[in-house]
Amino acid sequence: MVTFRKITEENFDPILRMDAGDCHAFVPPNAEWLAQAWLYYENHDVYPFAIYAGETPVGLMELDEDLDARTMFLWRVMIHKPHQGKGYGRAAVEKLISLCRESGKYDVLGLGCKPENAAGMHLYGSLGFAPTGEEAHGEVQMRLTL
Repeated sequence: MVTFRKITEENFDPILRMDAGDCHAFVPPNAEWLAQAWLYYENHDVYPFAIYAGETPVGLMELDEDLDARTMFLWRVMIHKPHQGKGYGRAAVEKLISLCRESGKYDVLGLGCKPENAAGMHLYGSLGFAPTGEEAHGEVQMRLTL
């Protein structure tokens, strides 16, 4: 249903213009995501990806990898407002879980979710993520054992 693609010259502008709609309180502007990915570029552990449905970019995902800890962290995920409610967010997280498991490189997939993001908390819980009891940057930290 969805694929992940690198952000390139061809898809940069549509990705930058994506709008989280009512979810904007839970994610920073896309330009900030991309700037942060650039800050960590030399570490080779932060990766922004476009989420596609067919040939249409529908969202953005940013991952933070810690190979020493065998952990992948879903730093951010956002679905563009016109594509929300169509299952793309769930499909993207399910695909990420599957890819992490198939790689054999990770034991844990972690993420943070603002507690007031009821839809996000429900989605992640339904996929097996459990709160760790920790909070960082105003977000409930959650993890899924792979």
